[in-house]
Amino acid sequence: MGVTVEDVLQLPIFKEAKVLTKTTDKPVQWISVIETPVENFVRNNEFVLSTGVGCGEDIPKLEEYVKDVIRADASALAFATGRYLYKIPDRILRLAEEHDFIIMEIPWEVRFGDILQDVLRLISEEKQTGQQRAETIRQELINCVLNGKGLQEITTILYENTHIPAAISDHNKQIRANQQFDRYFLDVLNGKENEAFQLVSPEPFSDHPLVHYIEKYEIGPHFCYQLTILSNYKKQGYLLFKPEDDHELTWVDLSILEHTLTACALYFVKENAIEMTEIRLKDNFLLELAKTEVDIDKSLLAKAHLLGYDLEKPYACLVGDIRFKKQIDGPVGSEEHSVQSSSMHSRNYYIQKEVTHAGDMLKRQTMTTFDEGEVIVYIEADSKTYPETANQFLDLVERRLHELLAGITISWGISCHKDGLYTFHQSYEEAATALNIGRQKHEDGDRTFFSDTRMNRLLMALSHEKEIEYIVHNTLEKLIEYDQRRQTDLIHTFIVYNKYNSNVSQTARALNLHRQSLLHRLRNIEHLTGLSLLDADDLFLLELSVRLWMLKKIEK
Repeated sequence: MGVTVEDVLQLPIFKEAKVLTKTTDKPVQWISVIETPVENFVRNNEFVLSTGVGCGEDIPKLEEYVKDVIRADASALAFATGRYLYKIPDRILRLAEEHDFIIMEIPWEVRFGDILQDVLRLISEEKQTGQQRAETIRQELINCVLNGKGLQEITTILYENTHIPAAISDHNKQIRANQQFDRYFLDVLNGKENEAFQLVSPEPFSDHPLVHYIEKYEIGPHFCYQLTILSNYKKQGYLLFKPEDDHELTWVDLSILEHTLTACALYFVKENAIEMTEIRLKDNFLLELAKTEVDIDKSLLAKAHLLGYDLEKPYACLVGDIRFKKQIDGPVGSEEHSVQSSSMHSRNYYIQKEVTHAGDMLKRQTMTTFDEGEVIVYIEADSKTYPETANQFLDLVERRLHELLAGITISWGISCHKDGLYTFHQSYEEAATALNIGRQKHEDGDRTFFSDTRMNRLLMALSHEKEIEYIVHNTLEKLIEYDQRRQTDLIHTFIVYNKYNSNVSQTARALNLHRQSLLHRLRNIEHLTGLSLLDADDLFLLELSVRLWMLKKIEK
């Protein structure tokens, strides 16, 4: 509580003092000698001494002086009577009684210097005791975190030592601990209740440095307060507390709140470190599972179980290529949860979050990792319905992800299911192959199932034959050189022309070309390849050569 008026009056120096109004336990943070005019020389919770000089015989002036001291929210006013003021007028005492303000008389013979010395010593001793108490609580809070206890234990220590209701939330406004803090106010601040609230500027009520960081929220007739938990300049969460009145927050209370803030920051740093370690372990485990052919034995199954994975379920593999159509510099979601899409950590966090959410919605287990701009997902799926499961899953992921990360597109390759047991590396290879083929055939954001790439895989196998490789090279050599030298795209022109079954008008519209310009390009293709686009065999040879050449590019 600190030093109060009652404590001050117990000092021997006040033995002859006469209290003229009802006393209260109002705190005393300082003592000074102030005569008229008061102006702004009196501060909150200050014990004021006065001789009444300049207004002793002028009752209205004396009354105005007392009013000014009351308005300054002083703790008490003591007049030295016997020289300038002999008796406090009744109207002054009535004024004090109306404002629950303490007025007392001190004999003229008592020196103000002695009073100042004794009261300041009392305040200093009390402050030193409070600092020692706050230091003990600081050590208790730090030990609480170091010994593996949580945020609930931190709020318990805070409440037991200050009796201030408190709650702690993370940066997503999820309540992580609550000690006697009214849940209604939490719901209002988190937007779960319709009642309006506003951030107001608190008046400085203490010279403690923490006061400048306190945010005050007005909720109807009530107020609550918030401190932001920071570590490494990053917002980790919030400490909310609700004293009956901010003027009841003593220096010791504010010091304990400051130490609580430090303990919370330490807890979140520890939690983040554990989470990052767990993420790295999971990433390394899944990458090894996907990229290498490993034996699924008991030790591997046990390691997976420790990481929260069940490898004995059937899984299909999905590999996604992450792209952004434009650089996003603004906030994602809201100001409170802002990230930059260029940040790989933030991007991966949101993708991981939505993959987990979609898996929970479908009641399917998922395993996710990232590797050089790709996301690798294993999802629990049945052999007959895995295409439907994969599409439902990706629909859920992408719908929410596009709201969080504007401009993101992910092209997907999806493996065959077969029995789906212990085929992690094979499934990854299938999904990666499907993704590579799909990127050449489709636009960004499409999905390619490995089961739909049979023709491409057949051609890919043929492309490794030496004789076929020679025919492809001989057919397209001049065409490729011409495209590279002239910065044209005749091969793409042929692909579109062949897609529209040699229809010149449709091809010209698709390429946004004039008909004559398209015909000129087609004549160039015939000239450079020595093949006629009107001859079915020549057209087939050229199409086969182009497709094999494109597949070679995929392999590289």
